[in-house]
Amino acid sequence: MDSGVVTPSEGVIEVTRIMEMIPHRYPFLLIDRIVETVADHSAVAVKNVTMNEPHFQGHFPGHPIMPGVLIIEAMAQTAAVLVVHTLGKGAEGKLVYFTSIEQARFRHPIVPGDSVRIHVEKDRQRGNLWKFHGKAKVDGQIRAEASFAAMIMDR
Repeated sequence: MDSGVVTPSEGVIEVTRIMEMIPHRYPFLLIDRIVETVADHSAVAVKNVTMNEPHFQGHFPGHPIMPGVLIIEAMAQTAAVLVVHTLGKGAEGKLVYFTSIEQARFRHPIVPGDSVRIHVEKDRQRGNLWKFHGKAKVDGQIRAEASFAAMIMDR
């Protein structure tokens, strides 16, 4: 009998395992670990923002702010790990292409020193098209959120 209760899986997915699951690499791998997964439902990643990241050289000198497009990309990478976790080893290394980004909101800047928790929930899936809603939080406060869709493709 399904109680309707969704419980997180046990264990953390470390960065080395993330790199087996999705093809992103430094400097474009934007999540440090997955701390919670519920297959076919949701995932929570952690991104520790540091001053030595290359985008801070120009965004903005003297006032470093993580670019919004990179926050959305971190959400997408979290969603990609969720998809691989859901589909299993056969999905490892596949490419995930954005098909849409909607209702993106940037509420407060994310800056060096922030530890960002990226919450992603699956809205629906049809074939290789998946839709998600993501939130980036610092200390429990929503800093950014967006709805987005992605298509899972072979290389």
